[in-house]
Amino acid sequence: MKKLILSAIVILGTMSMHANVLPVSQDTKATVAIQSEYTEVTVDAVPAPVKTALQTAYPGAKLDKAFVNDKKEYKLEISVGDQKATVYSDVNGNWLKI
Repeated sequence: MKKLILSAIVILGTMSMHANVLPVSQDTKATVAIQSEYTEVTVDAVPAPVKTALQTAYPGAKLDKAFVNDKKEYKLEISVGDQKATVYSDVNGNWLKI
Protein backbone atom coordinates (compact mmCIF):
# COMPACT_ATOMS: atom_id res chain seq x y z
CA MET A 1 0.00 0.00 0.00
CA LYS A 2 2.85 2.37 0.86
CA LYS A 3 4.45 1.72 -2.54
CA LEU A 4 1.19 2.52 -4.31
CA ILE A 5 0.78 5.87 -2.48
CA LEU A 6 4.45 6.73 -3.02
CA SER A 7 4.16 5.92 -6.73
CA ALA A 8 1.06 8.09 -7.03
CA ILE A 9 2.85 11.03 -5.35
CA VAL A 10 5.88 10.66 -7.65
CA ILE A 11 3.70 10.50 -10.77
CA LEU A 12 1.59 13.51 -9.73
CA GLY A 13 4.76 15.43 -8.85
CA THR A 14 6.34 14.86 -12.25
CA MET A 15 3.10 15.73 -14.04
CA SER A 16 2.83 19.04 -12.22
CA MET A 17 6.44 19.91 -13.15
CA HIS A 18 5.64 19.43 -16.83
CA ALA A 19 2.46 21.50 -16.54
CA ASN A 20 4.43 24.53 -15.31
CA VAL A 21 6.61 24.67 -18.42
CA LEU A 22 5.19 27.14 -20.93
CA PRO A 23 5.60 26.35 -24.61
CA VAL A 24 7.89 28.68 -26.49
CA SER A 25 6.50 29.99 -29.74
CA GLN A 26 8.86 30.25 -32.68
CA ASP A 27 6.55 32.75 -34.43
CA THR A 28 7.38 35.69 -32.18
CA LYS A 29 7.37 38.99 -34.04
CA ALA A 30 8.75 42.28 -32.77
CA THR A 31 7.29 45.57 -33.87
CA VAL A 32 9.51 48.60 -33.63
CA ALA A 33 8.14 52.06 -34.23
CA ILE A 34 10.73 54.46 -35.54
CA GLN A 35 10.01 58.01 -34.61
CA SER A 36 11.41 60.85 -36.63
CA GLU A 37 13.92 62.93 -34.77
CA TYR A 38 13.12 66.60 -34.44
CA THR A 39 15.82 69.22 -34.24
CA GLU A 40 15.20 72.59 -32.68
CA VAL A 41 15.05 75.62 -34.95
CA THR A 42 14.55 79.29 -34.20
CA VAL A 43 11.03 80.66 -34.18
CA ASP A 44 12.01 82.92 -37.09
CA ALA A 45 12.87 79.83 -39.20
CA VAL A 46 9.26 78.58 -39.10
CA PRO A 47 7.63 79.12 -42.53
CA ALA A 48 4.92 81.77 -42.89
CA PRO A 49 2.14 79.25 -43.77
CA VAL A 50 2.77 77.43 -40.48
CA LYS A 51 2.68 80.69 -38.49
CA THR A 52 -0.51 81.79 -40.27
CA ALA A 53 -2.20 78.44 -39.57
CA LEU A 54 -1.15 78.71 -35.93
CA GLN A 55 -2.64 82.20 -35.53
CA THR A 56 -5.82 81.12 -37.33
CA ALA A 57 -6.34 78.02 -35.20
CA TYR A 58 -5.12 79.56 -31.93
CA PRO A 59 -5.62 83.35 -31.88
CA GLY A 60 -3.23 84.94 -29.42
CA ALA A 61 -1.02 81.84 -29.17
CA LYS A 62 2.65 82.39 -28.48
CA LEU A 63 5.15 80.14 -30.25
CA ASP A 64 7.63 79.13 -27.53
CA LYS A 65 9.77 76.54 -29.34
CA ALA A 66 9.87 75.03 -32.81
CA PHE A 67 11.36 71.77 -34.04
CA VAL A 68 11.61 70.28 -37.54
CA ASN A 69 12.33 66.76 -38.82
CA ASP A 70 13.66 65.41 -42.14
CA LYS A 71 10.16 65.34 -43.66
CA LYS A 72 9.78 69.10 -43.02
CA GLU A 73 7.16 68.45 -40.34
CA TYR A 74 7.10 70.96 -37.52
CA LYS A 75 6.61 70.29 -33.84
CA LEU A 76 5.46 73.52 -32.21
CA GLU A 77 5.37 74.14 -28.48
CA ILE A 78 2.84 76.90 -27.90
CA SER A 79 1.25 78.69 -24.99
CA VAL A 80 -2.14 80.35 -24.86
CA GLY A 81 -2.50 82.26 -21.62
CA ASP A 82 -1.35 79.90 -18.88
CA GLN A 83 -1.97 76.73 -20.92
CA LYS A 84 0.77 74.97 -22.88
CA ALA A 85 0.37 72.54 -25.77
CA THR A 86 2.35 70.79 -28.49
CA VAL A 87 0.98 70.73 -32.03
CA TYR A 88 2.35 69.27 -35.25
CA SER A 89 2.16 70.78 -38.73
CA ASP A 90 3.59 70.14 -42.16
CA VAL A 91 5.47 72.80 -44.10
CA ASN A 92 2.22 74.07 -45.72
CA GLY A 93 0.46 74.71 -42.41
CA ASN A 94 -1.72 71.56 -42.45
CA TRP A 95 -2.23 70.09 -38.98
CA LEU A 96 -0.87 66.60 -38.42
CA LYS A 97 -1.57 66.16 -34.70
CA ILE A 98 -3.19 68.53 -32.26
